[in-house]
Amino acid sequence: MRLRVVIIGVALSGAVAAAIAGSVTAQQPASAAAAETKIAAPGQAQAADGPGWFARQWNTITGYFAAGPERGRAPTAGAPGLSPPPQVTASRPVVREIIEWDEYTGRFDAVDTIEVRARVSGFLNDVHFTDGQMVKKGDPLFSIDPRPFERALATARAELEQAKTKVENAMKDVVRGRPLVDRKVISEKVFDDRENLQREAEAAVKVAEAKVQAAELDLSFTKISAPLAGRIGRNLISVGNYVTGGGGGAGSQTLLATIVSQDPIQFYFDVSENNVIKYKRLGTAASQKVGQPGSVIEIALPDDKGFPQAGKLDFNDNRLDATTGTLRMRAIVDNADGLLSPGMFGRARWTLGRRKALVLPAGAVQERGQLQTVFVVEDGHARSRVVTAGPDNVVLSGLNPGEKVIAPVPPALYDGARVEARP
Repeated sequence: MRLRVVIIGVALSGAVAAAIAGSVTAQQPASAAAAETKIAAPGQAQAADGPGWFARQWNTITGYFAAGPERGRAPTAGAPGLSPPPQVTASRPVVREIIEWDEYTGRFDAVDTIEVRARVSGFLNDVHFTDGQMVKKGDPLFSIDPRPFERALATARAELEQAKTKVENAMKDVVRGRPLVDRKVISEKVFDDRENLQREAEAAVKVAEAKVQAAELDLSFTKISAPLAGRIGRNLISVGNYVTGGGGGAGSQTLLATIVSQDPIQFYFDVSENNVIKYKRLGTAASQKVGQPGSVIEIALPDDKGFPQAGKLDFNDNRLDATTGTLRMRAIVDNADGLLSPGMFGRARWTLGRRKALVLPAGAVQERGQLQTVFVVEDGHARSRVVTAGPDNVVLSGLNPGEKVIAPVPPALYDGARVEARP
């Protein structure tokens, strides 16, 4: 009720407004008058002030109807008009050509990993390497006591000679018996038995020969050599211990050491489902082979500046992981200098191409939940824009080059607030 009377009083002449406002004020309780902002009716001094008094009263009244944080705020004492809007720094974004790329984190792994185990059982005699050294294919690693296997080989060879002797005697019996059976001196049954003995003796020779080969093989297994070139781990068993070999499976065989290949080396990383779809569309629409076997990918260690290593994609898994929504990929990387080791972390980057993008000052992009926004100046007001931003304050979409972007953004700034832009 009181505000309506004051508004009317501003529009009326000074004398009429004084009478109406005075009568209404007298009817109000003292506590209510103290809680509100008083607007005095114009007297002689106010009338002498001229239109300035009316401007101040109008500013006070409109403060109660303002939007946002200005609602209910009285102007500064003595201000002749509305309070000035806050000043903000605004500038147009810089248009630059950028390289668009995707980056991933992965881990290096060896192309080949070998567990060195004994093929025969026996006591370990010697270790021919130093823990952690580089070995070549065929280098000696371990020696098992060969004496039992040498005795077994000698026995097998003696049995072979014995079997050969029996074959010779059986052959002679057959040769002697052939004319006798023709003259009916011996029966055909006796002659057939002699031929069967010859065949049995010949078969026994083959068995003896196989035993000799098996004994020779077991003897060769007492010398364990490197099956591939790479770096060998530590020795897992000391000289003098009994090692278990044989064909009972890896669980029953004694593990002696491990060897991992070094050059080349593999790099495994996971690609999100959205990027997998993007790479397939890029490969279909253009000549790029991003995400396809044979495409080149840049690789770096955590402390590298840039991406000095280069790899070539050689494997994509045949299905996405339903738990993580990613596809496992693998690149092959040259490692002639031995800098990379299996188990290291690394970063991989795919370059998708060059494009024009807008670069903003630091502090321009705001994170609001899952959205990225910027404030632009439009007709003296701050307007919020939802954008797609990348690293280094690069905006890929959602902003025009001619718009003035506010940076840094004041904490209390909201969409629609009045602002005064300065360069």
